[in-house]
Order: sequence, then structure tokens, then C-alpha cells
Amino acid sequence: MPALTPEQAGLTLYGGNRRVSGLRREEVAMLAGVSVDYYTRLERGNLGGVSESVLESLARALKLDEAERAHLFDLARAATNTSAVRRRTPAQRVRPPIQRIVDSMVGTAAWVRNGRMDFLAANTLGAALFAPVLDSPARPANTARFAFLDPRAREFYGDWARTSEDIVAMLRAEAGRNPYDKPLTDLVGELSTRSDEFRTRWAAHDVRFHRTGTKRIHHPVVGTMHLAYEAMEITADEGLTLLAYTAEPGTPDADALALLASWAAPETADR
Repeated sequence: MPALTPEQAGLTLYGGNRRVSGLRREEVAMLAGVSVDYYTRLERGNLGGVSESVLESLARALKLDEAERAHLFDLARAATNTSAVRRRTPAQRVRPPIQRIVDSMVGTAAWVRNGRMDFLAANTLGAALFAPVLDSPARPANTARFAFLDPRAREFYGDWARTSEDIVAMLRAEAGRNPYDKPLTDLVGELSTRSDEFRTRWAAHDVRFHRTGTKRIHHPVVGTMHLAYEAMEITADEGLTLLAYTAEPGTPDADALALLASWAAPETADR
């Protein structure tokens, strides 16, 4: 999130030189209705026991969006309820009914991931669309690891810069929800060690929801496609998300997706 300026926060400035464009600590404290000392403690990550009203005041003062507000509350919850957070383990397996739903989505590339971006399940078209990810020797297949460590990712993702920023922001949000998830911590450590791009983006502390949008994907078999996606949380299985990719009917993108489906179908039949 870019630094909030005094003008954006509704403050009126009267002359003087500012060394930074963002809000000063005392200005944030004033807007949130807390003391400077108290805000300094919060800024340093000492969020244990902070009331919801104070968190709401901070969110309003800093004009946090929905994802940033949720992340702030997740951090405070983790600091306050350590034992409860430690017991939260994101689901790692896709139940048979969910797999059947995914398989029934004919003409749609569908797959299921957890909060760490592990590729857990897919239908035939979903597996074909993300074949480069699934071809990675590392297991489990993981879109974050693919994006930052596999050189093919920069061609596969038409807008690699935006995609990589989204992935890091989602991992940062997941770390706030599940700070004691060791596989997530290991993944972040691996990517930070092996990728300068990941390390730089991780240091930005951005968080973002990934619910709907369009992706430009350059597939090695059918070429470039512009696909709309929807991300839907599986409420019965905490931490799992179903993603569905579709093409606008009657477009070259739809033709390419249909061609990919026909290309993948014989492989399934031969297995």
C-alpha cells in the first residue's frame, strides 16, 4: 500500500518542509484517537490485547482496504490468542465430493489450492492449463514456487510482474491468518533465499485478496489466452479455494481453450 499522504487523510498543512510524504507517527495517532506512545507500540508489532475499537480506528485513519483491514485484525488475533492460532491447520486434502464438483465443470479450467498456493486438485482442463506448474519436479506443485523459481513462468504469465505481486500479497495475508504454519514459513524462507524478486516484494508487506479478474496466459500448446477467473472459498474446508477460469464465448480465447480441452482429453483417456 502506498504511503498515505496528509491530504489523503484529510489533514490541512500550513507551511514547513516535510522529510517524508507519508503521515507522521503523531498524525496517525491523532487520527486514530490514541497516544503517540501507544501507537508506537502498535507500530512495532505489539498488538496483543488491542481492542477491536482501536483496530477499527487505525483502519479508518490509515484508510485500509478490505484486505489490509483483515490482515491487521489477523495479526492482532494471532498476538492475542497464540494457543488458538497454533491449533488452526489449513486443510490439505480435497474431499471426493469437491473433486466431483471440479470434474463436472466441463469447459471450465478448475483447480483447488490452499493458502500456501499448493496445487491440490484439478479437472482435466485445469491440469492442462497449468501443465507447466504441474511439470515442476518440486512437490507439492506450488504456483508461488513456479512463479519465482521456474524460468518458464515469465512467459507463461503474460503479466508476470502483476501476478508475482498478487502471489506475494496473498502469501503475506495467509501468514497473518496462520503465523504458525511451518510449511508456509518454510516456503517463504525458500523463496526469500532463492529469489531476489520475491524477497523485495515480501519486504513491502502488501496484502491483497484474489477473488476475481482476468489473466493473460501464454500456454505452450495453444498460445496466448485472456481468461476470466473467479476464486471461491470452500467454506466447509478451511483454507481451501476453488478457482475457475473461463473464456468469453465466441472469442479466439474460447477457441484456444476448447482446443486445449481437446488436446488434453486423449491423454486422460490413455491413462
